[in-house]
Amino acid sequence: MKTAVLNIDGMMSVCDGLGVEKRLLTRPGILGVEANFLSGTATVRYDESKVTLADVKRMIAECSYHCSGEQVPLHIIRTPSDLHEGRYAEGKEHGSGHKGMPPTSAESPPETAPPPRHAGHDDRMAEAGAQAAMAHEMGHGGGMSMEAMVQDMQRRFIVALVFAIPVFIYSPLFTQVFQIQAPLPSGVSNELLSFILATPAVLYGGWVFYVGAWRALKNRVLNMAVLVSLSVLGGYAFSVGATFFFESEVFYEAASLLLVFVLFGHLMEMRARAGTSQAIRTLMNLAPPRATVIRDGRQVELSTSDVLVGDIVVIRPGDKVPVDGVVIEGMSEVDESMITGESVPVKKSERDEVIGATINKTGSFKFLATKVGRDTALAQIVKLVQEAQNSKASSQRLADRASQWLVIAAIAASIATFFIWYGVALEPLVFATTLAITVIVIACPDALGLATPTAVMVGTGLGAMNGILYKNAVALEEAGKINAVILDKTGTLTLGQPKVVEIVTAKDGLSEAEVLRLVASVEQGSEHPLAQAILEKAHEKGVRPGNVTDFDAIPGHGVSALVDGQRRVLIGNRKLMRDRQIAFTDVDNRAAVLQGAGRTVILAAVDGRLEGAFAVADAVRPTSREAVRRLTSMDIQVAMLTGDNRATAERIAAELGINTVFADVLPGDKAAKVWELQGQGKRVAMVGDGINDGPALAQADVGIAIGAGTDVAMETADVVLTRSDPLDVAKVVLLSRATRKKMQQNLWWAAGYNMIAFPIAAGILYPSIGLILRPEIAAIAMSGSSLVVALNALSLKRVKVKELVPAPEDVLLPEQASSSSQVTAATTTSVRHT
Repeated sequence: MKTAVLNIDGMMSVCDGLGVEKRLLTRPGILGVEANFLSGTATVRYDESKVTLADVKRMIAECSYHCSGEQVPLHIIRTPSDLHEGRYAEGKEHGSGHKGMPPTSAESPPETAPPPRHAGHDDRMAEAGAQAAMAHEMGHGGGMSMEAMVQDMQRRFIVALVFAIPVFIYSPLFTQVFQIQAPLPSGVSNELLSFILATPAVLYGGWVFYVGAWRALKNRVLNMAVLVSLSVLGGYAFSVGATFFFESEVFYEAASLLLVFVLFGHLMEMRARAGTSQAIRTLMNLAPPRATVIRDGRQVELSTSDVLVGDIVVIRPGDKVPVDGVVIEGMSEVDESMITGESVPVKKSERDEVIGATINKTGSFKFLATKVGRDTALAQIVKLVQEAQNSKASSQRLADRASQWLVIAAIAASIATFFIWYGVALEPLVFATTLAITVIVIACPDALGLATPTAVMVGTGLGAMNGILYKNAVALEEAGKINAVILDKTGTLTLGQPKVVEIVTAKDGLSEAEVLRLVASVEQGSEHPLAQAILEKAHEKGVRPGNVTDFDAIPGHGVSALVDGQRRVLIGNRKLMRDRQIAFTDVDNRAAVLQGAGRTVILAAVDGRLEGAFAVADAVRPTSREAVRRLTSMDIQVAMLTGDNRATAERIAAELGINTVFADVLPGDKAAKVWELQGQGKRVAMVGDGINDGPALAQADVGIAIGAGTDVAMETADVVLTRSDPLDVAKVVLLSRATRKKMQQNLWWAAGYNMIAFPIAAGILYPSIGLILRPEIAAIAMSGSSLVVALNALSLKRVKVKELVPAPEDVLLPEQASSSSQVTAATTTSVRHT
């Protein structure tokens, strides 16, 4: 099965997306479709053995929409013409050669190959195919950028307004309200003049809606365009008949002003809807368009899309990293906040990984490209966010069905209103027709259709900008409902790697700095995790190792060496010390206490005397304690899951403020612990990072994979955190709850609006207080309702996700973690050096 996120130009409302879904799902080989009219995209899952991407594009064209290909980040696109034809959507993303590259000389600066141009598609290149949700093949024009579509809608609005104003001035309504009779041109009746003025406004201004209505009916769905077309063309056609064929009042002004207000509302709505996908546009444009690589010994500047795996990429101060890779030369600090949400620059040196779209700060380096095109972290994040925005929560599916029934109800109510007022109440034909049109206008389903998807798009986009990737709308919705969180200890609450948490030295012996220097001297060059922990501690303390000679590895016990040609240093366990007849000091007793607390202890003897002991353990992450406090403050039960023994686990849990502990848990039993809490009626989130966390992540109501996790954990999880920070779990809940709140507010608003608007539009207040709504007023109410929903969803952007960080006094600093007893039990107390 293959999944593609495709641009679909021309969708005007949620019902259009339903039409695309309905038509495509009838075709063999199409396994799933989720269309999103807000972003103008659809996630299509299809069987590659039965259907090609070209086939899918043809199917979309048969629905009368234009598919311009896949929506992908700029650094994947090779040329604008490829983008227009959608050729980058299949096959090779990168050329196999380097044709068209001009020759370069060793003395010349990096050669720049000018980007290819393709007339008429610059806007598409800039937008990378994004934001074409409301383009119309006959109205707006297929493939327009968002800016062009807004300008097109603005032109139609201005034309409609310019012609509608004189129509209104010559209307009976204007004469009655203002008691002014505008003079008519010689020989022209009021009705004929209104017809001449209203026709351009109705035909040009409303063309996009007529095309949209035809397309919707062809796909057997009813949408906002159908209602607008019925009301505008119905009123216009009735007035034309009254002008030329029968005697009656006309209401050209109602049709014209109705269209003006609908166009204005749609224009404002387009701008608001464009804001919902601002995050995805930002992500898609993060990677730089050009990259400097070394080819044949020369530096060559080329398109990022032409960078190949194995290329050596040159990065200078201030450059953006174009693709993913591994540093092979130089060092610098890189700002990774745009990908991970981490504001502090990360130091990079040889063998460190770099992520495409991150920003180099001051140094220079070269790196080997390991992932390009669709395989880069940025491309994967973009795809994940796209699929999440196109997916549908349960409340959205209900709203989608309700939108269809609302259109049917509006048409039925309009017909009933006409017959009741005209046939039963014996009101004039124009009066009954006006109310019938008003009912159709005011019942537009846009507010109901926008209620959930706008909140989902803003929520997932905001999450992505803060290092939180929701895989689908269901995960976004469900994460806000959880009331229990199980946190895997190793790699989640802890760093998952050994750290020196305490150094003990003999009271009458060498200083701590000297013992550390001697031991680090012997350990330098060793890749053993415990040796690396000691070397890291020496680096933190600014200790420089000495020269080592006469090195001797003692398998299973330790090592021995001569430092600076003077000091004989022996490093290992207690058995090694006894075997070598080392003179024991008070260090031994203190080391026994440390070992009894569940730490790995490394003993160090200098010149035949026990001078020091190093306690090594898996240190707690600096923000773990604050993460637990935040989750608890949200009325969420926090549980820790570990394979450690009960005593060690409970001590760690107590210091982190965790009351529920699952200790001595085998890897295969983790899912059972999730099920145990679920059996108590809890909605459970599981947070983990390892392969053995996969079943538990799948069992949980919401599985959360932490940033440093394995591919298996991330594949199984519902939410992926790009950083290895447990505090982000609290952010997941915060953002989900805020998004759910906006969904509920929007749904209540949309439902309440229609419950009140329907009877008022039908004239229920006319017999008692003589109040009726004219179609143009109904258009304002309808547009305003949709705009309120969109703006309410956009207010999610005010949620300060980044401010959910611990106060300085609440943070467990690395050195505090090292000296704290918040450490995990080591699995072994012996030291082996290889």
